[in-house]
Amino acid sequence: MWHTQTLDALLFDCDGTLADTMPAHYRGWLSVTEAHGIAFDEDRFYSLGGRPTRDIVATLAAEKGITIDLEHAVHAKEQAFLAQLAHVQPIDPVVEVVLRSRGRIPMAVVTGGYQAVCRKILDHVGITAAFDTIVASEDTSRHKPDPDPFLEAARRLGARPERCVVWEDSDLGIEAARRAGMQWIDVRSFHRPERLSS
Repeated sequence: MWHTQTLDALLFDCDGTLADTMPAHYRGWLSVTEAHGIAFDEDRFYSLGGRPTRDIVATLAAEKGITIDLEHAVHAKEQAFLAQLAHVQPIDPVVEVVLRSRGRIPMAVVTGGYQAVCRKILDHVGITAAFDTIVASEDTSRHKPDPDPFLEAARRLGARPERCVVWEDSDLGIEAARRAGMQWIDVRSFHRPERLSS
């Protein structure tokens, strides 16, 4: 087990880690995929956790063999998600770690989402000021499971990768942390989001 005095930084995914946003994101996705006749079940949605919205739209369209206006679809999905933001709850055990660690150790959010949307989630939960930086999908050319987003956060914080702990809720995110040479905690070991299909 680690102690903050032996670490350089704590890095947190946003969706499904700091805030229980995944059900709201899935509802947002269904509003787009159903409009284009694309089947997108909940298991597939969770398997893609950590990937940017634009990449997921492009992948689904290619699999279906259809052309989609990517920018329009991305905008529609994010707006459908934001319309539900008022109902999103914090994931309390993780937020408690953030609040206890604030001012004691550098912290960053590392998300496959967009900077503006991530900030709205953090504002809603009331923890934006706890973080020194946010690395979002716009900030690196490669995304989880590549290690680049976590390495960029470590670089910004002046942290050694091997002395960072990542909090994540997706296989892609944990693989990115592993490739970055960082320790990780899988939030799924103590938090399960609501499933629409259950």
